[in-house]
Amino acid sequence: MKIGYKKRQMNINLILGLIWLVWFFIGILTKDKLNWTDYGWIVISVMYLSGYFYQRKNKYLTIENGFIKENSPFGKKINLTDIKQIKKFAGDYIIKTEKTELTINTQVIDSNSLAELKNELDKLNVAWS
Repeated sequence: MKIGYKKRQMNINLILGLIWLVWFFIGILTKDKLNWTDYGWIVISVMYLSGYFYQRKNKYLTIENGFIKENSPFGKKINLTDIKQIKKFAGDYIIKTEKTELTINTQVIDSNSLAELKNELDKLNVAWS
């Protein structure tokens, strides 16, 4: 099961990426000589656009084969049987094992996916606090 991002979250990255890309091309067309800082706009644009496409392809979380995995470049992967406690704090879910802790930001999760996530977490036989 894949837990996706809100469409608004992804659209913000897409819009900002396109704005910085347009700003870069405006700079190319209007200036005779570009400074090295002008190329920063294309770098910013590529970062936002690659973030958008990465979020679109990989989603926020994946729950499958007995693991919950945060799909970010340095995301954590936790075995569902190792979970000792789930804590809800400020709207976020904090999943704790003996060694690691995974914080799930519910602000960026699609509402339908959030309901699915809650159902999956409820199935686990762990303490909630």
